[in-house]
Parts: sequence; structure tokens; C-alpha cells
Amino acid sequence: MREKLYNVIFGIKTKSGRIFDIVLLGLILLSVLIIMFESVPAWSVEFPEFLFYAEWIFTVIFTIEYVLRIVISPKPLKYIFSWWGLIDLASILPTFISPFISGYTSLRAIRALRLLRFFRILQLSRFTRESQTLASSLKASYYKIMVFLFFVVMMMVMAGTLMYVIEGGTNGFESIPASIYWAIVTTTTVGYGDITPSTDIGKIISSIMMIVGYVIIAVPTGLISIEMAKNKTVESIESKCDECDHDNPIHSRFCNKCGKAV
Repeated sequence: MREKLYNVIFGIKTKSGRIFDIVLLGLILLSVLIIMFESVPAWSVEFPEFLFYAEWIFTVIFTIEYVLRIVISPKPLKYIFSWWGLIDLASILPTFISPFISGYTSLRAIRALRLLRFFRILQLSRFTRESQTLASSLKASYYKIMVFLFFVVMMMVMAGTLMYVIEGGTNGFESIPASIYWAIVTTTTVGYGDITPSTDIGKIISSIMMIVGYVIIAVPTGLISIEMAKNKTVESIESKCDECDHDNPIHSRFCNKCGKAV
């Protein structure tokens, strides 16, 4: 019985395991929707009992599931302190804590993280390979991006200081930090409008900062794209299996399809 339960609850390649995980995902999604509806004042006033009992029903179901995972797991402590174990525990604790400590109700939405099981169930190896490519590209362009960000920060400081001097501490430019905040908002083209220049020179500098903002946004994207293109080239050369011509993730030692060394 324990082995059968293990294949159902932990199995992702068996039919029963997939059905269990799909049903579990549906329950998780419904529980997240209940929490979202509960945050709407009109709904919480009109359907208080329904939302309350629905939340506790889901919590009881997830608690039973969590306990079963611990009981049937060959290494219970390994599951408890694993990524999925911690998420499963965090998804049920807020409901038990909320009657005693106020302010913890909204933390129940953390169970939305359990929807990440979707990727584990479907065995999306293609997306795993692409995520490895993205991670490698970010790592390869890390120093370039850091140097670029340092340059951007220095530019924001200089622009903010210059605007503080030009505007004379008026129209929101009451301090250098406030002026730096304006420079960041303007350069990112967000434009809240809470701080606006009034002098002609200030408006000219604002226009320049807006134009520069488009360039700043494009540079990191270009750096990462170049590294991704390099990784794609390396992957097509080094990670293709000679036996079955299958494309494998970067730095794979064996083919995912036929098992031959690559």
C-alpha cells in the first residue's frame, strides 16, 4: 500500500501520478482564487461563511497531502527540508496561524508557488534546456552588465546633482537624492510627474535623459542576446548526439534520448 501511494503521490511518469498531480494543481488554483476573492471587500462581506469554510477545506486537504508525503517518503527529513517540502509547509501554515495572529491571512497566497509543480509534471525538457541557455548567458555577461550598471548609476547621480543646481531646489528638486530619484524616473521613461523641471535648461536635460533612457534599456538586452547566440552555436556543435542526432542541454555528458556519451 505504501509503495502504491508513493507511485501516486510522488510518481510523475505513471498515469495515476499524473492524474493526482493534475487534480492537485486544480485544487491549488481554486484555493488561490478563493484567497483572491476574499481580498475583495464586497465578496468578503457578502459570502463570509462560504469563503471561510472553503479556505479551511482546502487547508485540510493540503495538510493531509503534506502528512502523507512525509509518511510514505523513504527519507522524510529530505522531503521536509527540500524545496517542495518547504513550499508545501508554507502553503498551509498561514491558515493555522491567522486565527491567533492578525496580518497573516494574505500570506496564504504563497500556496500559488505550488503551481510550479506544473513544470515538473509535464517534464518540459525543452524549457529546461532553454533556461540553462539563459542562465549561461546571464553568467557570461555578468561583468559587462555590472560595469554598465555602474556607469548608469554614476550618470544618474551626476544628472540629479546637475538638476538640483539648475532648478535651485524648487519644483520638487529640494535635495540631491530627490533629484536623483527624478533622474531615474525620467531615464526609465516611467514619468510619474511628481517632480518636473521649470527652467528651459532643465527641460532640455529632461529631453536628453528620456532619449538616453531608450539606449540604456537596449544595452543589457543586446549583451545577453549576444551570449545567447554564442550558446546556441556551441550547443548545436557540442551537444548534438552523433548516434540519434538529438539536441541535448548544454554541457550534457550523455544523450537524453539514447543514452550515448556526447
